[in-house]
Amino acid sequence: MSFRSCSAWFCSLSGILGLICIFPDSARAQSSERNCPKPALERFVNHQVAPEETLKSIAQTYSVTPATIIRMNPTIRNGKVTVGKNLIIPPYDGVVVKLARGQTLKQIAVKHKVRADALFEVNGCQENPQVVFVPKLNKSQGSTQASSTKTNILEAITNSSKLSGYPLPENTAVAFPFGWQINPDNGDVFFHSGIDLSAQPGTSVQAISEGVVVLAQEQGSYGNLVIINHSSGMQSRYAHLQDIKVSLGQEVNKGDLVGTVGSTGAPTLKKPHLHFEIRSSSSLGWVAKDPKEYLE
Repeated sequence: MSFRSCSAWFCSLSGILGLICIFPDSARAQSSERNCPKPALERFVNHQVAPEETLKSIAQTYSVTPATIIRMNPTIRNGKVTVGKNLIIPPYDGVVVKLARGQTLKQIAVKHKVRADALFEVNGCQENPQVVFVPKLNKSQGSTQASSTKTNILEAITNSSKLSGYPLPENTAVAFPFGWQINPDNGDVFFHSGIDLSAQPGTSVQAISEGVVVLAQEQGSYGNLVIINHSSGMQSRYAHLQDIKVSLGQEVNKGDLVGTVGSTGAPTLKKPHLHFEIRSSSSLGWVAKDPKEYLE
C-alpha cells in the first residue's frame, strides 16, 4: 500500500465535477489567519492500490465507507479496485459540491442538513468558495468502524460541556452576535465565529474557566490573541487584546487575568469590545460554538 498527501485542487476532479482547479492562495491565507483547520479539500490523499487490497480494506484503512470512495472515484466498477490504480481518498465521509452562481454556504448547509458553521470551518473559513466538501453520515454500505467514526465527528460538533463563566469583570451588552451576520461597514454576509462584548479599552479580560494557555501572541486578524484549552475538549479564545498577561503553557484558574481589552488585529466593529469564542474539539478541528450558551 502506498499513498501521498495531495491537494484535491491539484488532483484531477474531472470524474467528480468535470473540472480541474487550483486551491487559491487567498483561501489558504484565510484559513491560517483565522486559526481555522486546513480545508478538507487540501486533506485528500492519493492512494495507490496494492496487491490483495480490496475496496473494503482500503475504506477501513481510512475510516470512510466504500460508498464514499466510489463517489470520489467514479471509474470504480462493480466495487472492484485495480492494483496500481490511484484513488482519491477524502479525510472523512462526504461529498464534493460545486456551488452554483450566487449560491451560499448557508444554502448548501440547509440542502445537505449540516450545520452552516461547521461547513464553513471544514472548508477553511472561505467567504465565497466555488467548490466545497460537505461531511455527511453515509447510511449505505460501509464498515461499522467507518460509520462509527463519522457519527463521532458529527456528534462532536454538537457536544456540550459544563464550561461556564464570563470573560469580563461585569456582564455587558453583546455588540455583535455569533453566526451568519451582515458586516456593518460593507454589507457583506459573513460568518462570525464568536461574540463581541462591549467594553472599554484597558478593561480586564479574565479566563472563563480553569485551563492551560496554548497560545498567547499576535495572530493575524485576531490581533493579540489568548487561547485556553479546558477539560472535555473545550477551548476559549480572547481576541483583539491590548495587552497579553499570560504566557504559553501557563495554568490559569477561573477569573484569572489573561489580558486587557484592545483593538489590535482587524476587529469587525469599530467601537471597543472583546471578541470572545468558544470551540469544541472534533475530527473536523476546533468547531466554533455559540458563546452565549456558556456565559453566566
